[in-house]
Amino acid sequence: MKIVTIIGARPQFIKAAPVSRAIAEHNSLTEVIIHTGQHFDADMSDVFFKELNIPKPDYNLGINSASHGVMTGRMLKKIEEILIKENPDYVLVYGDTNSTLAGALAAVKLHIPIAHVEAGLRSFNRKMPEEHNRVLTDHCADILFCPTEAAVNNLKNEGFTNIVTNPSPLIHNPYSLPLVVNVGDTMYDAVLQFSEIAQRRSIIIEDLKIKPKEYLLATVHRPYNTDIPENMKSILDAFLEIDEPIIFPVHPRTKQCLINSKLSIQNSKLRCIPPVGYLDMLMLEQNAKAILTDSGGMQKEAYWFGVPCVTLREETEWVETVEAGWNVVVGADRAKIVDAVNSIKLTCPTTGIIWRWTGGAEDA
Repeated sequence: MKIVTIIGARPQFIKAAPVSRAIAEHNSLTEVIIHTGQHFDADMSDVFFKELNIPKPDYNLGINSASHGVMTGRMLKKIEEILIKENPDYVLVYGDTNSTLAGALAAVKLHIPIAHVEAGLRSFNRKMPEEHNRVLTDHCADILFCPTEAAVNNLKNEGFTNIVTNPSPLIHNPYSLPLVVNVGDTMYDAVLQFSEIAQRRSIIIEDLKIKPKEYLLATVHRPYNTDIPENMKSILDAFLEIDEPIIFPVHPRTKQCLINSKLSIQNSKLRCIPPVGYLDMLMLEQNAKAILTDSGGMQKEAYWFGVPCVTLREETEWVETVEAGWNVVVGADRAKIVDAVNSIKLTCPTTGIIWRWTGGAEDA
């Protein structure tokens, strides 16, 4: 069986790593990797392939730095050409990016079965491009690999009824109803696999001269924040007001937003650094006192590491982290961000994780 895997952004590299490794262990499976180039910066792309030991992409499309429509259209055209050439048995897509949607649309038009990893997630915010990407991809897919039971329930509510409780062995006729199966979270598999490696290899804590549990870790990259100057200013004002050291790896989109908006980040406690690799990020996350982010993946990783999280969005797909009391959703409101950080000790559990994802998703 030949599988074409389509990836293009940092979170997808992480999600794909355990799956690609599992595919390589089966002599009956062949994987062809298409990298769309959506994340093209070396700090956002090359370093992840190296650290996660992901096979070098068979195709790199180099498509980036364009509007959503232009980017998706260019990807769709190029991916279609490759799929016609490769004639795979399945197309495997991850998450909710433009790369995900372009891959799904190219495959469905060619009647190639689609498997969607991280299916069923919903923010119910239709202003988010990612929400449309994930919904449309789910409704193109033949196998929907869900990370949580909440994701399965979302698909039930949208009319998906063919739900499988035992994913192995998974045999599917793509001309029948789509299959929905809760396989667990591939990002959790990645955390399990690479956290120990990070502890051995990463020296970022020493390089930055910081002490465990004596700093906050912040990331901002969602268009909801970076494309709205008022939101970005409010978040930065909160960072500057918080009386704690903050390590702030700056995403390329965020850096451009700061330049365009001429926003000041002068503060001895706010340390802006370039984007970091996966191993360094794992070390920063698990040693942070708390994490402030608009990243879905970091919300989960904070939860798995038992680190309180303040989510800089109006909603989250990972409702389990909020229900467990480990995640506070505050949006871009300056006062709410500051209050959430000041209240961390009171609002977050002090021992254990109440609810946990399952690993083993790559084996499905």
